[in-house]
Amino acid sequence: MISFVLGVEDLADTRFALSPLHETLFSLRVLQDPGLSALHLPWRRSVLGRLGRLGTLDTGLLMSLVAQRRTLPDFLTPNPASFAPAFEEELSVVRRASCARVRHDLLLAHAPDPVPEALRDATAAEDAPVARLRDAICDLLRRYWAVAIEPMWPQMRLVLEADMTYRARRLALGGARLLFADMHPNLRWQRGELYIHKMIGRHRVAASGRGLLLLPSVFAHKPAPPVSPDEPPSLVYPSRGVATLWGSEMPTVDTTALVSLLGSSRARLLSLLEEPLPTVELARRLRVTPSAVSQHLRVLHSTGLVTRTRDGRHVLYRRSTLGDRLTTTATGPRTHDG
Repeated sequence: MISFVLGVEDLADTRFALSPLHETLFSLRVLQDPGLSALHLPWRRSVLGRLGRLGTLDTGLLMSLVAQRRTLPDFLTPNPASFAPAFEEELSVVRRASCARVRHDLLLAHAPDPVPEALRDATAAEDAPVARLRDAICDLLRRYWAVAIEPMWPQMRLVLEADMTYRARRLALGGARLLFADMHPNLRWQRGELYIHKMIGRHRVAASGRGLLLLPSVFAHKPAPPVSPDEPPSLVYPSRGVATLWGSEMPTVDTTALVSLLGSSRARLLSLLEEPLPTVELARRLRVTPSAVSQHLRVLHSTGLVTRTRDGRHVLYRRSTLGDRLTTTATGPRTHDG
């Protein structure tokens, strides 16, 4: 078990961020072990096909970055310095990692096993081989990002932003206890300490004024703190809404009453708005144009069935209390899965 001790100032400094580099690294786990999540099988098949056609990517080195116990070297997943840095911005931080840091983190991530043959230069006493390995890994990750993650990053980002909006609402309604309550079964908040169960390591980290960074992830299957207890407190956790990314099925409403009242398009739209979502993400999930969604949203908003609020670049829509009651009455009680 790993735990973070968070004081009042640490809770005040708790923040969310998006990290394309984290998603790139965590996606390697799914490529390595398809059993982690059946939801990602369509993405995995597609990416393996593209990597096979490319043929020049060193997949041996790529896969060696994930240890047998599925840990990742901390130097490859630095904490984002801003809310949503570009991939190249994050990769530049990795390129500047010292040889001592690269050597230490690769050995620690793979312990107690030896590093794979593809990473043998990490054990060199001299810095030059370690620096070459670090640069080769960075070049490889850039090429893999372009093939596997970048084409889907806009859609992935919308899902992650929707999760953060949901989490921020939970924090506003019930503080840290409610924020972590449905994030994952392995998490437990108790008396100022966040416990992460079913971890390989066992250590207790005092935030000591450094706050806590929370990173929703499409590819994480369970909460993932840094490997080293010396790293600032951060937590990658599974995002809500991942099933909407790769699924081919249209959302359906299994009640004729709601469809008769609103029409099938508006009924589907209302069923999706259990969480705040922007127009472009609703259009993607329904496979229609944003303008068509906007027309329906105007009607639903004018009748008081949905609310809207601006969040940065997007206007987010969500079912109102009236919309919740209408949907619950028509479809029966809903269960919430974090």
